[in-house]
Amino acid sequence: MPCRVLLAEDHQIVRQGLRALLEKAGHSVVGEAADGREACELAQKLQPNIAVLDLAMPLLNGLDAIGEIRRVSPSTVILLTMYTDRPYVLQALQAGAKGYVLKTQAADDLVRAIQEVLRGAVYLSPGVAVGLVDAYLSKEEEPKDPLTPRERQILQLVAEGKTTKAIGELLGITFKTAESHRNRIMKKLDIHQTAGLVRYAIRHGLVRP
Repeated sequence: MPCRVLLAEDHQIVRQGLRALLEKAGHSVVGEAADGREACELAQKLQPNIAVLDLAMPLLNGLDAIGEIRRVSPSTVILLTMYTDRPYVLQALQAGAKGYVLKTQAADDLVRAIQEVLRGAVYLSPGVAVGLVDAYLSKEEEPKDPLTPRERQILQLVAEGKTTKAIGELLGITFKTAESHRNRIMKKLDIHQTAGLVRYAIRHGLVRP
């Protein structure tokens, strides 16, 4: 069943490859975004059936974009990523993603993932699915994220080198509010230097190394 797809990935050459793959399968790519904030805006404007999001994108990562996209459009979200770590998969599913596709398997899995989620199913790339089953069988508990979605957004922007003033302007909040969020993040994480925040953001997939 052909559908309208929004692609969000910060590498243009990857977007071109994905567009060709999806159009060959009969789907229509109605929009392309290079960062998470643009993806949310296009989702609201274009109302696509499916939004394919990269996990690690500038300004707003894929995990935190899921909730906003689901709030402003009926789009079903598929996350496309190189991360196989279980915490990312679980966070994606908890945020409302219906598909989790590894970039290394995208040529085989992405079209299949779209078919499955359009039927109402959840699709996980095979390597990811095995890891989740193992986690379930071993009853391992994942540590809870101490940060709110807004704090995660701000942490990502700090790690990308944005000043407190720039963060306030991007998010439409005052300098004082942005500074208060930043201080709260440092307190929660017990990290008191920007370099430490950057390392934390990289470890948790909010920004690329």
